[in-house]
Amino acid sequence: MRIWAMTAAWALASTALSPVAAQQARPSARASAPSAVEYDIAFPHPDHHEAQVSVTYRGLDSQPVRFQMARSSPGRYALHEFAKNVYSVSAVDGAGRPLTISRTDPYGWTVPGHDGTVTVRYTLFGDRGDGTYAQIDPTHAHLNIPATFMWAAGQDDRPIRVRFHPLAGWKIATQLAPTGDPAVFTARDLQYFMDSPVELSAWDMRSWTVGDGAKRYTIRLTAHHDGSPADLDQFAEMAKKVVAQQIAIFGEAPPYDYGTYTFLADYMPQISGDGMEHRNSTVISMPKSLAAAKFAQIQTLSHEFFHAWNVERIRPAELEPFDFTRANATPSLWLAEGFTQYYGPLAVVRAEQMPLDDYIAQLSATLNALLITPARRYGGPQEMSLRAPFVDAAQSIDPTNPNIFKSYYAYGAVLALALDLELRQAFPKLTLDDYMRQLWRNHGKPERSYRPDDLRVALAQVTGDQGFADRFFARSVTGSALPDFAPLLAQAGLTLRPQHPDAAWVGGTPAKGDGGLTIAASTAPGTPLYEAGLDKGDEIVSVDGRPVADATAWSALLAAHKPGDRLPIVYRQRGAERRATMTLIADPNMEIVPDERIGRAPTPEQIRFRRSWLGPRSVSTAS
Repeated sequence: MRIWAMTAAWALASTALSPVAAQQARPSARASAPSAVEYDIAFPHPDHHEAQVSVTYRGLDSQPVRFQMARSSPGRYALHEFAKNVYSVSAVDGAGRPLTISRTDPYGWTVPGHDGTVTVRYTLFGDRGDGTYAQIDPTHAHLNIPATFMWAAGQDDRPIRVRFHPLAGWKIATQLAPTGDPAVFTARDLQYFMDSPVELSAWDMRSWTVGDGAKRYTIRLTAHHDGSPADLDQFAEMAKKVVAQQIAIFGEAPPYDYGTYTFLADYMPQISGDGMEHRNSTVISMPKSLAAAKFAQIQTLSHEFFHAWNVERIRPAELEPFDFTRANATPSLWLAEGFTQYYGPLAVVRAEQMPLDDYIAQLSATLNALLITPARRYGGPQEMSLRAPFVDAAQSIDPTNPNIFKSYYAYGAVLALALDLELRQAFPKLTLDDYMRQLWRNHGKPERSYRPDDLRVALAQVTGDQGFADRFFARSVTGSALPDFAPLLAQAGLTLRPQHPDAAWVGGTPAKGDGGLTIAASTAPGTPLYEAGLDKGDEIVSVDGRPVADATAWSALLAAHKPGDRLPIVYRQRGAERRATMTLIADPNMEIVPDERIGRAPTPEQIRFRRSWLGPRSVSTAS
């Protein structure tokens, strides 16, 4: 059974490796080329979430060698202290003699004396399965490379070989290059190695090809899941259609380095929900099965696949090369992540894998959240992008003011919507797809990383209108203003309207606490609760002279009043009773609705616009 597993792994890793791709992937021979770094990983105690790892460097000079674990990971923008899960560290020289190890900081280990060869061995603990960490258990080893392997400082250009020791029944899925040994894979250097997650498990696979000739590639969907083969068949058909729609946006697939792109899907109860892009693969995970989630995993798949162009090859200069010792930040996440967030569901609806009403409802919620957030008072999308190291799964004990940040995912998605609709309005033959293709020509295909102003330059190129590009960026990228979305959406027969016209609003609904109603979350500037002095944790005693026992009574109280009414409120704040007057305002929440739902038939022109925007694109046949 173990032989079968390794054979299957070799079949997966070697699929569609063309002679051209193999030649391109092979480093040129040099007499002075450094020897390869050799990694070895086994799983003697998977039930205790442990792996045994070794790494060997040869041909070192006589200087002390520092081995370290990463503090950051490709696709993540915050610090992650992977060294905390490494222990029982030892080292030997080329003759197997024990070496002294010194440790003066939490992130690494130094070997001061050796014979030019150093092997470091250690135990790794891993029990979080997602795109950032490692999870080891009897069902699988789900490995993000920075969370798993240490490396020697200053040796980044060395080629890498890694040998896996899978448990019986496990197969190996990865974007790493295969070798003649089915358990050994390679990377051309540390940057590629760290960007190459690995899944060892009894996964199942579906595959298909895209493109033709020298640009023909294999798309592989490997899934570690507890669903049925029929479920995976259905999901693969959905994925095939979404992939085709995304390729149609750019006109071609990226040139995958070894002829393949791999979805590393984990849909098991112990996994954590996530998606993490890499150059030729992506991790997509959810603790629900495909059927239990009603195949909602397709949206994560779509988002992450779009990253194969946008961020992996159309890449911010600040992330190239990636520095594994610090947080990596760029002011352009509004495009790198936000435009990807826009295109993820858009490709799904274009692939006819999402009902139009569901797409509009999702778009409505995203737009409304940005329209009403107070965060834009504190900065635009570039500022929000630079706050990524503080919010991207970062861990802090002290609370952060939630009113000063809006996710660059949602912010950028709304900017993408604005630009798409504005291009269609001002330049009837242009769409956001054309802008993305321009970025692909300028930066993706030549793999020339971009600076923030390059994005404005590309918009001027595609429109032929420098003024339009300058105005858009000044208003909504370097600034924080948004366009009037009502006429933009009206082009597609969509109406932007108040969700609850004429309703009184205070800025939130208190939750039931031990002593009555309590403010559950921080209040936002400009809301009646905030202006009256209430904040998170405050307990409401009475409103308008009457106690309010629960959320139902609170809603009834607001329903009995109108915007502009002034209500006395008594509340307890950190042990002290306080009194204020709360002036109700109109509910600012907005929604997008198709005109058909409000009794207005869209015009033929609006229907054509909607189909042009949300309808399927012509795609070449995939097999």
